[in-house]
Amino acid sequence: MKKLPLVVGACVAGYLATVFIVDRFDARISRQHLASAELKGQDNLTTQAFEVLNGNGCQYCHTSSSELPFYASLPVARQLMEKDIEMAQRQFNIESLLASVQQGQPVSEVDLAKIESVMQDNAMPPNLYLSMHWRSRLSDAEKGVLLDWVKAERLKRQPAGVVADAFRHEAVQPITTTFPVNPAKVALGDKLYHDTRLSGDDTVSCASCHALDKGGVDRLDVSVGVGGSKGPINAPTVFNSAFNVHQFWDGRAADLQEQAGGPPMNPLEMASTSWQQIVGKLAQDAPLSAEFAALYPDGITAKNITDAIAEFEKTLVTPNSRFDLFLKGQSDALSRVEQEGYALFKEAKCATCHVGEAMGGQSFELMGVKKDYFADRGNVSEVDHGRYNVTKDPKDMHRFKVPTLRNVALTAPYFHDASARTLEEAVDKMAEYQVGVKLSKDEVGKIVAFLNTLNGQYQGKTLQ
Repeated sequence: MKKLPLVVGACVAGYLATVFIVDRFDARISRQHLASAELKGQDNLTTQAFEVLNGNGCQYCHTSSSELPFYASLPVARQLMEKDIEMAQRQFNIESLLASVQQGQPVSEVDLAKIESVMQDNAMPPNLYLSMHWRSRLSDAEKGVLLDWVKAERLKRQPAGVVADAFRHEAVQPITTTFPVNPAKVALGDKLYHDTRLSGDDTVSCASCHALDKGGVDRLDVSVGVGGSKGPINAPTVFNSAFNVHQFWDGRAADLQEQAGGPPMNPLEMASTSWQQIVGKLAQDAPLSAEFAALYPDGITAKNITDAIAEFEKTLVTPNSRFDLFLKGQSDALSRVEQEGYALFKEAKCATCHVGEAMGGQSFELMGVKKDYFADRGNVSEVDHGRYNVTKDPKDMHRFKVPTLRNVALTAPYFHDASARTLEEAVDKMAEYQVGVKLSKDEVGKIVAFLNTLNGQYQGKTLQ
């Protein structure tokens, strides 16, 4: 018993010594990051935010290249840190955020929403990390800098005088963007989008799976192609796809034109054998050939077909939903229940990923952040690998492009696997697997009521 105080004292001394060494290491790493950074003409608030992000150890877990403290190589500690770092980077890798700040480029709206969320919840840095990294504890002033910076960054994107003052700093914004297009190409693209000659047997068009009178989808679990063949995944909506950072659930197409070139050659979809086959059929149509010749010097080609379709798809934007009117200041556009649903939508962290004008489409997120979705569902197939199928990066396993919530009430069933049959089921599962909360039936109902206000207008008419 007489030795107990000595043992305790030695442990405390050892702990404090370790904390001191780690603190010196943290300070050196922070100086190195700041010294190597080149902020191009950034304002004072952005500079302060960058210093907070670099001075509090965020880079240890949320980047893939940071030097780690000495204890990261010790047994037990190594395994714990490896697991923490893997999960941290799957949830939020800040490398692109830091690069955008240094290059003077707009920061991802999803990144801004994630920073705002963890600041509001005091969730970062975690307590276990702070036990060794005392200097990383964020002060109220530092949290204020980051939250003010998030608001300032959002304002840079907004047209002046559109959004009501109460909603100017929201992660979600009304649709105001229109994409510049060539009207003649749009008209040609419209025809091609509905033209079954793009398929091998002249039975399937783009509109077969992405019907404009069905919310831009086919409302099937998986789409049906030539000869009744079935694809492996639920069709995402074509409406507001121009806002997407990439196309398809796994992001394998960089833009709308590349996406338009995929289905015609897919044997499970339109099943054409070659672009020459499609061009040959279209070339027999004299009026169509004349349209191509007037717009493209080289006439009908695969590149020009997909270019015209992409130009048409840029016009498939659906503004002026009741929710948009609400954000613009029309307070009676939403009922009391719908407004409560929007408040719950934000409280449940839905607006952390479903951000911006399209309320989605800007990032690839892990399906099952808080709970293993695929272990519970079972029957995992290659399509469930998501973004990993494109990048082959293990951190992208089970990661999918966040779908837009615009017109979501019209696009059941939900998720890439169509496993959620109703909006109620989709909301309930997202809360459980992505946020780790169990919503009451009343809360789910209110959020669904809010989601029903997101039907926008196409060609001046609200989608039904």
